[in-house]
Amino acid sequence: MSAMLMEQTMRWFGPGDPVSLQDIRQAGCTGVVTALHHIPVGEIWTLDEIDKRKKQVENTGMTWTVIESLPVHEDIKKQTGNYKLYIKNYQQSLRSVAACGLKVVTYNFMPILDWMRTDIAYAMPDGSKALRFEKGAFIAFDLFILKRPDAENDYTPGEIDNAKQRFTIMTEEEKNTLYKNALLGLPGSEERFTEQEILNALKTYSGIDAKKLKEHLFYFLQQVVPVAEEAAIKMAIHPDDPPYPILGLPRIVSTEQDVVALLNAAPSPANGLCFCTGSFGVRADNDLQGMVQRLGDHIHFIHLRSTKRDAAGNFFEADHLNGDVDMYAVVKEIVLLMRKRGVTIPMRPDHGHQMLDDLNKKTHPGYSAIGRLRGLAELRGLELGVSRSLL
Repeated sequence: MSAMLMEQTMRWFGPGDPVSLQDIRQAGCTGVVTALHHIPVGEIWTLDEIDKRKKQVENTGMTWTVIESLPVHEDIKKQTGNYKLYIKNYQQSLRSVAACGLKVVTYNFMPILDWMRTDIAYAMPDGSKALRFEKGAFIAFDLFILKRPDAENDYTPGEIDNAKQRFTIMTEEEKNTLYKNALLGLPGSEERFTEQEILNALKTYSGIDAKKLKEHLFYFLQQVVPVAEEAAIKMAIHPDDPPYPILGLPRIVSTEQDVVALLNAAPSPANGLCFCTGSFGVRADNDLQGMVQRLGDHIHFIHLRSTKRDAAGNFFEADHLNGDVDMYAVVKEIVLLMRKRGVTIPMRPDHGHQMLDDLNKKTHPGYSAIGRLRGLAELRGLELGVSRSLL
């Protein structure tokens, strides 16, 4: 057997990212995962803009083959407005990125909010800071800050009582921080959105349940996957984060069953998965090792991170080799999968603790340099040990 190893990459948010391309290369990466964040969602990615970004990466001695993300316009998710035009634009963007030599397009189908955390500076015992989702704080945000209509129907009496107690002891500063953190997954969230603006956005999904949203995802895939296949592009959907409904919005890529359904909706080697151990791992009923075994032919990109959950529904981002994810078992399956397929799958250490000198810097939440460097070093050593033990 040949010693297939994952392609080591890190996410880069573009020229404004506090973590430079040189930092990423010094971490040991050979590739960069990035996107054209300055292009408005729904507009076509042009050859010139793609090539410009590609040259920026290549000038530092690395490659760019994985896009994260080519976002899906909200009109496509709701099938409203100009959704057919946005699908055509998406098809053209796929042709453009293929013409520039890119290979994998990561995307998600989460309504409005890409991800949700209530605390982006959760203090760890060693003094580093992690991302955390606290269910009681989130429910307090939903019920008493956002005041979403009928939100109480989504929670048990016990959860509501707990949220009331949690809200009562919050200072005004803590309430403002919670509000800001809860909306970080919202595009353009550096601006201050009013509660009414958020409620209006949520209202646009009225009548769209999980079944309807799945139908819209399947329709989207049936339009874009043939284009991707023709262009030799691999589509890689990112699972929901967290993998359960929030703010009354459905989540439809949370379990193995969800993934199987979307793969069957548009059967093609181009229709695949970004396998995120952190997102899937928040649910105890997701068998990560088995999912790699059963879904492996459709895994085109990998996010490796671990979370630690509790019985109350809270979780935080753990060290990469700790938490609830059996990272050894997962990496072993990935090594076996790559040998079976004869491919090298790109991966990145997803998120990382803010630590050491980065504690004094402002970076994208979860994307400071040193915490990810530590995670990558641990994962690199784990994979090498697993790979050599299997020779």
